[in-house]
Amino acid sequence: MTIKRAFGTETEFGIATRDPESADPVSNSLFLINHYPHFPSPKILWDYENENPLLDIRGFEVEGERERPGPDYNRLLNKVLANGGRLYVDGAHPEYSTPECTTARDIVLHEKVGDRIFAAAVRAVEQVRGPGSLLVYKNNTDGKGNSYGYHENYLVARAIPFERVARALVPFLVTRLIYAGAGKVGAENQTSPAVYQISQRADFFETLMDLSTMVKRPIINTRDEPHADPVKYRRLHVIAGDVNMAECATFLKVGAMAIVLDMIEDNWALPTIELDDPVHAIKAVSRDLEVKADLRLAGGKATTAVAVQRAYLKAAQDYYASHELTLPVKEVLIRWEETLDKLERDPRELVRELDWVAKRDLIESYVDRKGCGWEDPRVAMMDLQYHDVRPEKGLYFTLERAHRVERIVMDEEVLRAETVAPLDTRAYFRAACVKKWPQEVYAASWTSVLFDIGNAAIKKVPLMEPLRGTEALTKGLLDESDTVNSLLEKLKA
Repeated sequence: MTIKRAFGTETEFGIATRDPESADPVSNSLFLINHYPHFPSPKILWDYENENPLLDIRGFEVEGERERPGPDYNRLLNKVLANGGRLYVDGAHPEYSTPECTTARDIVLHEKVGDRIFAAAVRAVEQVRGPGSLLVYKNNTDGKGNSYGYHENYLVARAIPFERVARALVPFLVTRLIYAGAGKVGAENQTSPAVYQISQRADFFETLMDLSTMVKRPIINTRDEPHADPVKYRRLHVIAGDVNMAECATFLKVGAMAIVLDMIEDNWALPTIELDDPVHAIKAVSRDLEVKADLRLAGGKATTAVAVQRAYLKAAQDYYASHELTLPVKEVLIRWEETLDKLERDPRELVRELDWVAKRDLIESYVDRKGCGWEDPRVAMMDLQYHDVRPEKGLYFTLERAHRVERIVMDEEVLRAETVAPLDTRAYFRAACVKKWPQEVYAASWTSVLFDIGNAAIKKVPLMEPLRGTEALTKGLLDESDTVNSLLEKLKA
């Protein structure tokens, strides 16, 4: 691997309506994304050529149909954004994918752009249908037995055996909940009862390893869809995590994960931890609000979630003692250690930093003030309202306005990032093309930009290297090209 790593996230948002006459989530999701007011062009297609979600890393392809919508429906489903990201409908949910990033801070920034995009789309819908006509939540469960995804994607070298990657990641992902959980009232999916738990997704994991993301959800997903040169790269598709409102939680979640992958790729000695039953353990960690309960290891011994995370942190500190330590990585290491220290003393110390702690504090305060129980319907509503994308309605945003949560990025940066792509990945080139030539771009994807140059001719510019197509490599070409043909000639040369 190069020093940098490309990564990004995909968030499926919850959607609901109070209107029984328009309750179809697919139609509502399409209506919602098509009312976002700031597309470079509504006519650009999504290029599905290099996508196949049915390929399994273990060397086979499962049976099923690959999505290939016709042009009109493709345009309705997919919107290429001015920041290089993607807005689309996946199944019955509106979804936002960040552009490719190289730092945890950039992921935080571009996830906040997604919040802003959906808030703008909701406002536009309300102009047509009226206030509160569509409700959108950045969370992972509707409280009625349905869970929807939040997926992290990390570029990794294909030369690294996947079995080694998976073995190293299982204990890390199971215990990462203690700082990455979004908080949840109750239990679902026929799991053991809980008044409140750390994670929204934990109840829905039923197996250790599989290709599926919809049923029998695995802790380790085996999709082999690299969105890059398949000979050189693998895209690690991580589905075992909650989506966060809190910026600090997002920052640490993806930052620590990228650090662990650095060590795996460099064949660094990682903790030899084997959980007795990872699927049971992820649910146990989610229910351990004091973060002190024992986790059973294979062989009969026990450990704790904090101890597992400390073992990975110690390995990372040792690794970077003899390798280049960049400022973005240093910031993650410092926050990782500080977070584990606070969790070990008292998780409530992280009320400004972690979603599950902040939400718990809000609800406990309400329960004490109203003298009601946790089973009160108003408590379930607070659980949901925490994630409302409308800044004037969402309880998280109430905390943000009151300066009761710690910020990583500023609002001015988020506003700019809505229309400006990361400069150090191929997202820069993709975004620049759709903004400069919105009428000539026929289609785009993670791995391509296709131009309609007239006379029924379509020319494809491949983007198989996620860390090329950067500002440094392409800005001069783009600035010097008045037309698409001029750009294509320069690229050919």
